[in-house]
Amino acid sequence: MLGSLDLSIAIIYILLILAVGIWAGVSQKLENKGSASDYFLAGKSLKWPAIGLALFATNISTVHLVSLAQSGFDTGLLNGNFEWMAAFTLILLALFFVPFYLKSGVSTLPDFLERRYDKASREWLTMISIVSAIVIHIAFSMLAGGIVLKTLFGFDMYLSITVICIITGIYTILGGLRAVVITESIQTIVLLAGAFIISFAAYDKMGGWISMKDVLVDEGQLERLSMLRPHGDSSGMPWYAVILGYPILGIWYWCADQTIVQRVLGAKDENHGRVGALFCGFIKILPVFIFVLPGLFAYTLFKTGQLDLTSLGVDVAGNVNSKGIYTLMITQLLPSGLIGVLVAALLSGLMSQISGALNSISTMVSYDIYKQKRPQATDKQLITAGKISAVVAMAFSLALLPLLDKYESIFNGINDVIAHIAPPITCVFLLGIFWKKASAASSKWTLWIGSALGVIVFIANKLFPETWIGQVPFMVMAFYLFIICVLIQIIFSYRFPVQHTAESKELYWKNPLEPLKGKAWKGIGNYRVLSGLLLLIVVVLYGIFK
Repeated sequence: MLGSLDLSIAIIYILLILAVGIWAGVSQKLENKGSASDYFLAGKSLKWPAIGLALFATNISTVHLVSLAQSGFDTGLLNGNFEWMAAFTLILLALFFVPFYLKSGVSTLPDFLERRYDKASREWLTMISIVSAIVIHIAFSMLAGGIVLKTLFGFDMYLSITVICIITGIYTILGGLRAVVITESIQTIVLLAGAFIISFAAYDKMGGWISMKDVLVDEGQLERLSMLRPHGDSSGMPWYAVILGYPILGIWYWCADQTIVQRVLGAKDENHGRVGALFCGFIKILPVFIFVLPGLFAYTLFKTGQLDLTSLGVDVAGNVNSKGIYTLMITQLLPSGLIGVLVAALLSGLMSQISGALNSISTMVSYDIYKQKRPQATDKQLITAGKISAVVAMAFSLALLPLLDKYESIFNGINDVIAHIAPPITCVFLLGIFWKKASAASSKWTLWIGSALGVIVFIANKLFPETWIGQVPFMVMAFYLFIICVLIQIIFSYRFPVQHTAESKELYWKNPLEPLKGKAWKGIGNYRVLSGLLLLIVVVLYGIFK
């Protein structure tokens, strides 16, 4: 249990974020008289630093802090692939997707899908996006936050999470996207500061990189420093699973998921949207070193007797229950006061993830459901519908916590779910912007059949883990499902040829090099230069840690 100083720091931080969020929302309402565009998309006034920080904050939740440290303890740097591979998909977002999203003036990605394909595609994506936001972005984040608060303060998990959700919901529902982005920018800085503190503490306790490496050599575990593992690796995620599977998950998550992309939809212009996405890509280099690596240091500290893990307990196989490794590091490696800062960082991750997801859900419900049923709805009615949907989404997320708590690894649980949701969505977005023959009929049938296949495979995997389906790594399964979806869309596109509208003709690239011809800022701010630089850095890092 922690002292009153640390608890006071955490409470002050929560109240500060609440005050900033309410101020941001109220000030915008006074300036713009509460229009729907201002509420849901911040009046399309966001600049690249805010976009990049908000993208990162919405992505990096308490789940990442807790579960990436857990994965670092269990398997080493392996799950860092989800961070560095994100750079490639953020480059795709900046180069190929942002121009269409902003040029079409859409408020949601389902809206974009209707303009490129048809209304049926829009309706299906809306449903899938709302469900995924509730499960992936909110419920899993709540679970991780609850584990942290229970471990550190002894609070009842469900009660503490409910209180945090109510506070987050207040400023999110009152302030809309502007409140979300401003608070997320603050939360990103606090989160990164906290992560650097615990990383340095673990590094210092271990005596540096060489000391850690010596322990790994002695334990015969040097492969824990490798990002790309061979076939048959005990992690179940060999190098080809990463290469084939991550793009399927990543393109959905970074380029076609409303919760993430909504920050880009609020961009002031195309260059701010593109550079904001790339800025996030550069920040995504850090998590391997400040989220995953501390977990690996914890492993070597444990092996040298410098970290006491008895409070975590062991499972039936005799393995350490590593879910609580991050909070244990906080309590054993940091002095009082700094612990409070780390708690604030953990709360930052939790609150930013929840607020971002609630805002995207309210936007989709308002524009993709309510406005479709009531085209004459006023801005006030749209905002009210969005606020009500946010409250309902929070209640559903709380109800899911006992079910999701059954996953041994929270991070793997999230990616397991994504692997079965993403393939059809990634398919229709990719073919939609790169293949002019992708038709409306092919889109809806790909979404319907692909989603059904994903559910069937997911259930079969859980009910019959000893069958061949259960033995396929989830990343490889995502690739297989994607290939099936591509074949479905191609077949249906030839069976039911595309009939382009005047608008849909402008929503696919005629030439793959066309995106590089857009207007760009001069110097280092040029999105082409930044894309090349980011690509080079990540390739070099993979060369070092392969």
